[in-house]
Amino acid sequence: MQRTNGSHDDTYTRGLARFISNLRYEDIPSEVLHRAKLLILDAIGCGLYASQKPWGAILTDTFSELESGGACTVWGTDRRLSAPHAAFVNGAMVQGFEIDDIHRQGMVHIGCVTVPALFALAETRGPMSGRDFLRSAIAGYETGPRVGQCVGQEHLAMGWHPTGTIGTFGAAAAASAALRLSEEQTVHALGLAGSQASGIMAVQFGAMMKRGHAGRACQSGLYAAMLAKNGFTGVTNVFESPFGGFCTAFSQTPDRFDLNELTAGLGKTYETMRFGLKFYSSAASTQPALDALRNIQKKRSFKPDEVDKIVVHGGQVMMEHTYWKYEPSGFTNAQFNMPFCIATLLLAGDVFVDEFTEESIRDPKRIAFSEKVIFIHDPEITAMGPKHRYIARVEVHLKDGTVLKDRVAAQRGSEECFASDEEVFAKYENLASRVLPKRQVDAIRSSVMAVEKFGNVADLVKDLRVSPVPARARERVELAPAK
Repeated sequence: MQRTNGSHDDTYTRGLARFISNLRYEDIPSEVLHRAKLLILDAIGCGLYASQKPWGAILTDTFSELESGGACTVWGTDRRLSAPHAAFVNGAMVQGFEIDDIHRQGMVHIGCVTVPALFALAETRGPMSGRDFLRSAIAGYETGPRVGQCVGQEHLAMGWHPTGTIGTFGAAAAASAALRLSEEQTVHALGLAGSQASGIMAVQFGAMMKRGHAGRACQSGLYAAMLAKNGFTGVTNVFESPFGGFCTAFSQTPDRFDLNELTAGLGKTYETMRFGLKFYSSAASTQPALDALRNIQKKRSFKPDEVDKIVVHGGQVMMEHTYWKYEPSGFTNAQFNMPFCIATLLLAGDVFVDEFTEESIRDPKRIAFSEKVIFIHDPEITAMGPKHRYIARVEVHLKDGTVLKDRVAAQRGSEECFASDEEVFAKYENLASRVLPKRQVDAIRSSVMAVEKFGNVADLVKDLRVSPVPARARERVELAPAK
């Protein structure tokens, strides 16, 4: 892209803002509305499950120290925080155990940055009808992936965390739609979101902040829309600006992004339909190889002690995102490490939430087996571009000389083989029932799947709370580990 002094092209930013501002519930196809409900239900289940993890408690306690109280529910708890802090905590929790949605081409998780922001608005600025909630969520689900496809896979390869950077736009779009901002106000909201975009991918090696990036993006998008509503201005050509714009700043080279991706097919081709769901509790880039191994085992069963080595062939981004010598340093490190995830599948039988504990991520047997996994960069896969970066070819070399092979380009739950309603419900119930009683679990599912009938979505949020623990019971729970 050549710089020109004084140019102020905002064609794509404004086109995206116009879509967000003008989106009507009545214009959204029924299959898109239904898919959005499934994605939202999945996000809620993921957030409820992770609310019980230590990082959730740390975030909630920390933000509670900064304020005297708030109106917004911290999911899966009896706590409340202000809207920005609740958006942060709940957003972080949806992303809190590597089991939430993924748009593979856009490289972004969106439920974690849209749903908590909208619930925070519903609880503080309501009433928000179910139709407005769905319309606004879809505005976010449509915006985030387009920004990701615009900057391309080099954005991740450079070391940026797309959910932290790109996710901010999804949150801003959802909040802008919910607040019914004008086109001009939405232009500024997108500009404000771009100025707040942040997140470095080194967090994948063990930092709790891997989850925090989603929370921060959710919070930043909420701030962006609210500030724009009240007249605070942002960069009005945030995507097009030849110096310091989002695309020029966050792309590897000025000519490696495609602005057309921002508005291509708006209102006709819905990116909401291209989200997939995870059925492994691991980085999305590990999952094609895990599926390939499952396929191999179905054709020819083998035991871990029969394996000489496992070779995974994939693209550059997959290699950089998932392959390094595994050394225990936290849950994210384990869930992102391809060799450790493969070892977990073959030794533990699955790679879901129960397979990742403080003990298992330090298991000497898994660590030893992970050293049998080799990753070989396939330049042909890399050359196919970001839309094909999840292809994995796997070879299992047995000690008797047998070589078993499989290739996966669309893992279980991805858009090409999206889960059935029953599979989504089962995953949600598996996660949510660990936190809430069956009555609430069932009520949430029924409410989300009929959310368009709600006069105020804040009524749905009530079921995400747990009953307060009596003081004496709480004391016993807190003292129990010290015995």
